[in-house]
Amino acid sequence: MTTRDDRLAQAQKALQAGAFEKGMALAAALVDEDPGDSEALYMAAVAARYLKRFVEAERHLAALHAAMPEYGRAWQEAGHLARAQGDRAAAIAAFGRATRFNPALEASWRALAELEQAAGRPTAAEAARAQAERVARLPRELVAVMHHLHEGRLLRAEEICRHFLRANPRNVEGMRLLAQIGIKLGILDDAEFLLDSARAFEPDNIQVRLDYIDALRRRQKFAQARTEAEALHARDPENPLFQSHLAIESMQTSDYDRAFELFDAILAKLPGDPATLTSKGHALKTTGAQDDAVASYQAAIAAKPDHGDAWYALANLKTYRFTDDEIVRMREQAGRPDLAFMDRVHLSFALGKALEDRADYADSFAHYERGNALKRAQTRYSADAMTAELAKQRELCTADLFARHAGSGHDAPDPIFIVGLPRAGSTLLEQILASHSQVDGTLELPNILALAHRLRGRKAGQSRYPEILHELGSDQLAAFGAKFIEDTRVHRQNAPFFIDKMPNNFRHIGLIHLILPNAKIIDARRAPLDCCFSGFKQLFAEGQEFTYGLAEVGRYYADYVDLMDHWDTVLPGKVLRVQHEDVLDDLEGQTRRMLDYLGLPFEEQCLEFHKTRRAVRTASSEQVRRPLNTDGVAVWKPYAKWLGPLREELGSLAESHE
Repeated sequence: MTTRDDRLAQAQKALQAGAFEKGMALAAALVDEDPGDSEALYMAAVAARYLKRFVEAERHLAALHAAMPEYGRAWQEAGHLARAQGDRAAAIAAFGRATRFNPALEASWRALAELEQAAGRPTAAEAARAQAERVARLPRELVAVMHHLHEGRLLRAEEICRHFLRANPRNVEGMRLLAQIGIKLGILDDAEFLLDSARAFEPDNIQVRLDYIDALRRRQKFAQARTEAEALHARDPENPLFQSHLAIESMQTSDYDRAFELFDAILAKLPGDPATLTSKGHALKTTGAQDDAVASYQAAIAAKPDHGDAWYALANLKTYRFTDDEIVRMREQAGRPDLAFMDRVHLSFALGKALEDRADYADSFAHYERGNALKRAQTRYSADAMTAELAKQRELCTADLFARHAGSGHDAPDPIFIVGLPRAGSTLLEQILASHSQVDGTLELPNILALAHRLRGRKAGQSRYPEILHELGSDQLAAFGAKFIEDTRVHRQNAPFFIDKMPNNFRHIGLIHLILPNAKIIDARRAPLDCCFSGFKQLFAEGQEFTYGLAEVGRYYADYVDLMDHWDTVLPGKVLRVQHEDVLDDLEGQTRRMLDYLGLPFEEQCLEFHKTRRAVRTASSEQVRRPLNTDGVAVWKPYAKWLGPLREELGSLAESHE
């Protein structure tokens, strides 16, 4: 029997031989069977272009862009198609997107150089030519790594890159690329080590140094990231790029005065720079200066009306209300066919919020769904894979495992983990507890997720986690716990306890208990329909891919409840469940309950959490700076008619707290 892969190979062979009609027929048949087959769509588009069936080629490319909006080769083919039709401007735009999504596309760089030269822009032409020559000089193995990296085949990219570096251990570009792969895989400590080594080999390689700062920030080594940014800034204090990086790192170390000074210095040279104005707005929002944040976001929009990031930043304040004129302007920008992908995503979510505030729920939902559909196509999240992953936790993290390791791990009582789903009220709980004199609020720390990822191993489809938990010895478990305490010390002040608010840690409660048996865990839970729909409405900076579909988020919530029930069974009394609606009904009672669980005395300031002055970086930052209210209760009800897929996945859970 001829498989799909066999037929795809036949189509590719036909195209390579110049048999375009045959290649077209084979690729088109595959598309008919599966309209979302990206490889077949790509081949069909190429064949149609060579056959000068341009309308057909455009149709295949439109489907491919919808399925994979950041697929560089698809945009390269769009450039070739536009060029074949004599549309130079469209070709330049398409090749530009191609190189943005995959900088290893030498053909796109060369086409850009030719087109920019013909358009009378020699500087842009020379820049494109230089990039093409840079790619041409790279070892062919690293070009292949770049293609795999930017097309999402991370494990294959890692395999080729490691093989290359075994033969070329001091190749800085290879080290940099392997670090990029590590960052995407969540192996941040390896990425940091690689970039630190690459920096030592080539201290003047600016891209390596910028990547190193990024890796340090992702590891939340903010002080070290700032030191590196300071060093770059000292090389050229007037360089806006270096000023911007130092401003960002100053924000991360809570030196907002320095950040504002640097943002203002950039804006003095580049007045109206939308990225800087937006970043400054984020800093103002984090520090509680909402009116000034609004002004900064609005200035960014005035400078660049299609700057989706600033539009969404206004919406994400949760308390901002758009004017009629602003909604008209957003609609105009969202309707542009040439709008960049993320600008379209940001505007979709912003319009969803703007229209929700106007009680125009049908149009609001349409925009939320549009934004989510774009992100869903980009992430390629698999609900089945997540269900299987959480089922493995239930299967292998048994009561016997925990009994066997009783007395193991690191004995520190310091950490308080708040887990659950995003938009479940975890920021409120953190703000209440961080108002206590003995508790430091920190961040959503990546340490547990990174450890779990490391324990998985690196063979595709052969995860060793959580099976490996049965193989770890007491010394290893204690070492992992001690490393967590040491690595997170940088985020703490002087309190004896601290909060890690990473919601996804609920997947790893077994691991947490094994390495930190005295840690406390609070499950922040919210009514299913409110929690899931609030997640669906939220555009997350990264992660939380399960929120980009109603069925997906419902399935995830149901799987989360099943897993939390499992932890309750195998680790009875380990987790304190705090229902968001109960906090709204009885703030003092639930606060006392949490403090009793933590073994802490009651303090009145916990009830006045909104007065606590601290930087809050989550989407709920403005909400926790206000007294308790019920604005978020039953937010799903106006959208009830469109929530069928969510209800179906939740099953009987949908009725909880309804």
